[in-house]
Amino acid sequence: MKFSVLPFILLAALGPATGAPQAHAAADAAAARELPGQSLYHLQAGFSDQHGNALRWDALRGRPQLVSMIYANCHLMCPLIIENAKAVQKRLPAAQRARLDVAMVSLDPARDTPQVLAEVAQRHRVGEHWRFLQPRPEDVRALASVLDVRYRFREDGSINHTSVLVLLDAEGRVVARSEVVGAAPDPAFLEDVREALAGD
Repeated sequence: MKFSVLPFILLAALGPATGAPQAHAAADAAAARELPGQSLYHLQAGFSDQHGNALRWDALRGRPQLVSMIYANCHLMCPLIIENAKAVQKRLPAAQRARLDVAMVSLDPARDTPQVLAEVAQRHRVGEHWRFLQPRPEDVRALASVLDVRYRFREDGSINHTSVLVLLDAEGRVVARSEVVGAAPDPAFLEDVREALAGD
């Protein structure tokens, strides 16, 4: 279940950081050139985490990541996505578990404030390697595009969306993905995670 991301998907979503000083923009461009061509971290996106800390998408670089897109007011699939990711972690050897981070990106940044996301993290009793991220509103569509997450807001405020876990390597390349249908992880995806971390 290996995956690659086509360059045109990235090119459609990429854009320069707005308001960045010229020197910073040059440094960002130099750093971006060092990323592999299929890295999702070429995308210029900004977030606040559940602690209120500001960070950029490429700050996740350096460690493998399980990534998904959720929203706090979801009462069925999003909790299953979180529990599925927890189950993946629990089934890893301790040494591999310590090298894997998890990032849950909100589809609804207008309502999913850092405080709300902190409550979600606390409710699910996640570990220290988890981030719940509130993206800038203008970045949601681009993030969904590179992660291949389809979503649509409904009139009642709920969101229809792809329920998926995406495994990124330390450089932000898609290694594998799993459609989430329950709290138990897909065995083939779990094996992909183990294999990726064994070679990390």
